[in-house]
Formats: sequence, C-alpha cells, structure tokens
Amino acid sequence: MPRAAREANDLKHGRRRRSWLRRLPGAVVGLMLFGWIGSLIAVLAFAEHDGASGAGQADAIVVLGAAQYAGRPSPVLRARIDHALDLWRERVAPVIVMTGGVGVGDTTSEAAVSAAYALRRGVPEGAMMLESAGRTTSESMRTVARMLYARNQTSVVLVSDPFHMFRLWILARRHGLKAITSPTRSSPIWASVPASAGYIFSESLKAPIAFIVER
Repeated sequence: MPRAAREANDLKHGRRRRSWLRRLPGAVVGLMLFGWIGSLIAVLAFAEHDGASGAGQADAIVVLGAAQYAGRPSPVLRARIDHALDLWRERVAPVIVMTGGVGVGDTTSEAAVSAAYALRRGVPEGAMMLESAGRTTSESMRTVARMLYARNQTSVVLVSDPFHMFRLWILARRHGLKAITSPTRSSPIWASVPASAGYIFSESLKAPIAFIVER
C-alpha cells in the first residue's frame, strides 16, 4: 500500500477511535441510568407483591431486624414481627428466624428482643431461631443461610419493610436460599410518603450493588 494511502487509512482509524472514546462516557452513563431505572421498577414491584399467599409451606419465616429501645421493639420492628406472627399462625412456615445483632449502646440484640416479644404473644421457644450477630442485612442473611443449611432447609419467607424486599431477595438467593417475599405494609416508614420515597431511592441504588458484589 502506498505511503499516502497508509497515512490516510491510519488517520481515518484514529478519528474513529477518538469518536468512539468521546461517546464512551455517554454510553456508560446511559447504561447506568437504564440499570437504575430497572432496579427502581423492581424495588416497587417487590414492594407491592406478597409471595406468601398461596405459595405453600416454607421451612422458615425470616424477620429482618430493626431498632429496639431498651428491650422494647421499635414501631418498625414490632410491625415486622406482628406480620411474621400472622404468617406463622397461618402455617406459612413452622419456624420463625429472628435476626439482628447488638446495636451501638445496646445491651441486647434485636433478635432477642424480637423473640421475647413473640414469646409473649404465644410463639413457643421451639418455634423460633435467633441470628444475633448480624449488623447488616448481608451478614444476617449469610448466617441465616448457614443455620438453615445445618437443618437441611433452604426455603424461606422474608419479612421486612416493602422497600427492602428486592435487595433482601437478591441476598437470600445469593446465599443459596429459595426465597419468597412478604412485605410488612403496616410499617410506619411505609405509611410516610417522604420516608418511604427516600428508602425506595436508596434501595434502588443498593440492590444492583448487592447483585454484583455479593457472592
């Protein structure tokens, strides 16, 4: 190939590469925006769907922890436990797994407070398991999976606030659990539009990260 033709060809390819590089940031931003919109739709869909209805019996109901005050469950935690108790009385699963570790400044775990609350409402100790070490959703789900594996069990009904359901489902699946979700619609957070909107936005960002990072 003549030198002039080679130089013209190299110049043409160089322009194409520069053009592609200029478009790359926009393509990355567009892809991220598309992924976020998909995550937001999934968060909203999981918030509205209750898979426990007509799903048959699972091995366990898993209640995600929330704040407790000197041995008393916060309104958010109480709503979650009450919802789990309704499911247990409907025989959705024979066992309730209470989760949540000891928060900063606390002397007892969220799981222990949840179990004490359920015990006072007629759930026997033999129908409960406690995961008292987890300080995050991921830590709790990892430990719950290990606890259930030891019993040759894998199917769970996940109970938490509606906006939490999609990420919780991802984490449960990542740890090998067969999960269905049952959102707590009586949660005071869900009843507050500003608060729930903030949590929905937050979860729409956290869920893709959980999908990519958790293994």
